[in-house]
Amino acid sequence: MPPTLANTCIDPTAIIAADVELGKHVTVGPYTIIEKGVTVGGGTVIDSHARIGTRTRIGNDCRIHHCAVVGTEPQDLKYAGEETELLVGDRTVIREFATLNRGTAHRKKTIVGSDCMIMSYAHVAHDCWLGDHVIMANSANLAGHVTIEDWVIISGIVPVHQFVRLGAHCIIGGGFRVPRDVVPYAIAGGYPLKVAGLNYVGLERRGFTRAQLEPLSRAFRVLFRSKLNTSQALERIKADIEQTPEVRHLVEFIEGSERGITR
Repeated sequence: MPPTLANTCIDPTAIIAADVELGKHVTVGPYTIIEKGVTVGGGTVIDSHARIGTRTRIGNDCRIHHCAVVGTEPQDLKYAGEETELLVGDRTVIREFATLNRGTAHRKKTIVGSDCMIMSYAHVAHDCWLGDHVIMANSANLAGHVTIEDWVIISGIVPVHQFVRLGAHCIIGGGFRVPRDVVPYAIAGGYPLKVAGLNYVGLERRGFTRAQLEPLSRAFRVLFRSKLNTSQALERIKADIEQTPEVRHLVEFIEGSERGITR
């Protein structure tokens, strides 16, 4: 039987640094390595052969699968060994062979929110900040400094360029490169990447009402179906469309874009 420590089950082959903090009812599988300065919340299960790098904080009730590598050094030539960290929220699942790196001096940390699913072979690079309920499908890859808002779905084999922002509730189709920001509530795909329309199905599943969807639909028609440029479209939206919280978020997201938005 594996040993127990503070209601925690640790396989005897696991290697755990002396200062690691494990919450109650944590399970650590065979041959897993947990480095110094790590905190693991209660109820989290770490499977076999995983590696948890130094200064990683993992929330409660997470699941880290076989051979996942979480919280290791950033793959950035500018990284000079500065003390940075990786933060993972509650109930997040990290599947086999996924890799998540710590931050650099730029943001100091990489953040993955709560209730996320990071599927096999996906990569979250240094200084990425992911919100809650984010899904990254198999082999989706984020370059450094990517920001992803809540409820985003990134389909399989999608590369996302550094410093790109993905707005809340958007979905990226499988296999398509993402070089610029994608606005909230959108479906995007194709070569080059384009916005196909409003993510009606996803938004309805999440309880959006007709009163929320209709102004968004009008705003999307102005942005993506008219002949107006982005600045002109924003002025039209602000002048002619009800400024619901969702429409305001759409406008503010575009106004804050530094790389430009996917049209």
